[in-house]
Amino acid sequence: MSGKVWLVGGGPGDPDLITVKGLRLLEAADVIVVDRLGPRALLDSLPRVVSGEVTVVDVGKQPGHHPVRQPQINELLVAHALAGRRVVRLKGGDPYVLGRGGEEVAACVAAGVPVEVVPGVTSAVSVPAAAGIPLTHRGVARAFTVISGHDDVADLLGGVPGGPEHTVVLLMAVGGLAHTAWALVAGGRPQDTPVAIVEDGYGPRQRTTIATLGTVAQVAAEAGVRNPAVVVVGDVVTLAPAWVGEVAGGHRMWRAAAQRVSS
Repeated sequence: MSGKVWLVGGGPGDPDLITVKGLRLLEAADVIVVDRLGPRALLDSLPRVVSGEVTVVDVGKQPGHHPVRQPQINELLVAHALAGRRVVRLKGGDPYVLGRGGEEVAACVAAGVPVEVVPGVTSAVSVPAAAGIPLTHRGVARAFTVISGHDDVADLLGGVPGGPEHTVVLLMAVGGLAHTAWALVAGGRPQDTPVAIVEDGYGPRQRTTIATLGTVAQVAAEAGVRNPAVVVVGDVVTLAPAWVGEVAGGHRMWRAAAQRVSS
């Protein structure tokens, strides 16, 4: 029997946000290889998982701690598929948005294993939405860029527009937040540029912390911000309820943003 690998995006964490196709594949899988940020609660509702008919392999990574490294994950997928099993690689968000999905597809192709990518709702867009932040909004922002906080942001800013109409979304950025904020200011963004940190989007501890580029490192430290979190930089943050309710002068800034939209 010929096996196959499906890379399934599970969305930002809420089990209800997986696609219909992704759920059907999980229900039919022989092996599920799951990330730390995948919708793990969903597995408890699958009868074949509960009965032990499905092998669940935990390959979750945490910042600075990768017990199963990426080459080993690639080997797992290939080995199970070559043994004739239906393998679902369950990821948080979307497999092709900073999820190393391309590497896993390349490993399968190199081994002659059939592989398919099933897109998911990326946390880069959905988690800000959970906090009431649109990444684009008429009269406020018309484009956005997604950047990995693991990378040296200073090296990437040359290709990122610096105007107020361009939103920057940072994934995996909590650990290097102070350096990233400094790099964005050095790249031309004002220190009073609004920033929102949305923790655990759609999860039980969802929280939005708001600040500016000049204050975000201190504010995040005082609030005890931790992963998983998505950082949004730009004027769209002023549209969030948290900004209106918590920032000094927030109501005035909200009205200014609304006025820009109406005009």
